[in-house]
Amino acid sequence: MDKLLLIDDEADVQYSFRRIFDSAAIELHTASSGEEGLKLVPKLKPDLVLMDIRMGTGMNGLETLRRLRQHDARLPVIMMTAYGTTQTAIEAMKLGAYDYLLKPFDVPKLKQLVADALQAARAMRQTVSCQPLLESEDYDLGIVGRSAPMQEVFKLVGQTAGTDATVLITGESGTGKELVARAIYTHSRRAEQPFLAINCAAIPENLLESELFGHEKGAFTGAATQRIGKFEQCNGGTIFLDEIGDMSLPTQTKILRVLQNGSFERVGGNQPVNVDVRVIAATNKPLEEAVAARSFREDLFYRLNVIRIQLPPLRRRREDIRLLVDYFLRKYARARSRPPGAIHPDALAALERHHWPGNVRELENVIQRSLVVGKADAIMLADLPAEILTERPSVTAEPAPAAAPARVPEPGAANEVPALARALFAWARAQRTLKVLPAVERELVICALAETHGNQVQAAKLLGITRATLRKRIEKFGIQRELSIH
Repeated sequence: MDKLLLIDDEADVQYSFRRIFDSAAIELHTASSGEEGLKLVPKLKPDLVLMDIRMGTGMNGLETLRRLRQHDARLPVIMMTAYGTTQTAIEAMKLGAYDYLLKPFDVPKLKQLVADALQAARAMRQTVSCQPLLESEDYDLGIVGRSAPMQEVFKLVGQTAGTDATVLITGESGTGKELVARAIYTHSRRAEQPFLAINCAAIPENLLESELFGHEKGAFTGAATQRIGKFEQCNGGTIFLDEIGDMSLPTQTKILRVLQNGSFERVGGNQPVNVDVRVIAATNKPLEEAVAARSFREDLFYRLNVIRIQLPPLRRRREDIRLLVDYFLRKYARARSRPPGAIHPDALAALERHHWPGNVRELENVIQRSLVVGKADAIMLADLPAEILTERPSVTAEPAPAAAPARVPEPGAANEVPALARALFAWARAQRTLKVLPAVERELVICALAETHGNQVQAAKLLGITRATLRKRIEKFGIQRELSIH
């Protein structure tokens, strides 16, 4: 449950917040003055503070913010004001406020801002362990892995964390780049300062520059007030620029200036703003190719590529799959307040053979899905998605093809999945009526129906599709007639 502390001397505002955040997921506490709020923070340990800038008596919001920052610089504070055009709101952002809101509130915007701030709070407070994990370790919030490639990653994180050097983390999607960035932050001298993660691919190009560097009033249509960007908010801390390969060239130029001089100008401004921010960047794109194609600045690439950490894909560290499965079983058991689940050896073997194009993120999704759809206390082979299953496809229900099928590898053979794929491809190529993928799909449907003795409900579950989809495939491929399944 997330704890929110509202510091505001207006009873109407407190009442409104109780109604807006009347949720089992949020625990709302209130204080009527800055002094009262400062006393409550050490006891409550809130995840987020929302505070008015102007209060009738005692300490004002700006002074309270200064003291909160001294107590815990990582505690997000959202300031509220009815005077958004004044310099007090801007001063609040310079003091380290997460953001500010104008009164009266736009409720959807308020809820979204609170959700974003809570997410940032969790990222800053999540301690990431980079020690090699032992069998008895709980894996709580750790980077899981004992393979040689992951040991090299651990070493680089340890060597890098104590410096202010810029780090470039590369690797395929789903390999855990943000987790490594937070590990570097957790073990750095900036660990008590803010950590902000920005997904450069998720923010529209015309808004990214303003998000990072802020803008002046009137800089563009809709810029009614001055806004402080993420670099200023993160002054003294660490900023993580994910998917930096998707950043436009003009924004790249500003990033280069920050790395070179520690300064930038807000959008529409002409006064330099100086900051002390450590930059960690990540990308799943080959930046060297982008440099060659002139879509990424060469000088920025070399500025980012001071220390490079290449994360291995999951298929190159298969010995870690057992540890990761155990970690995710524990994680979702905690979420459901249950003892850790188990997995059948056949299901685990199938996971260890899978190619994992989506890497660790895909594995987590598979475990979560299997726990939801499974009916037993353990994850069984039938609970896994169809693409994970690697049983030898039966062709006994089909007439022999004109060309002899390629040899299917025996279970347990080395490189079984690639060999099986090549065998399926060669067999499907010999079919005269269907292309490769439809031919393989038809054969899998036949296998599932034969395995379940024609039970379409069970066959659909085995294939990981709906019964309606299965019936369409049976009709499309003429399987009903050929197998005489009723």
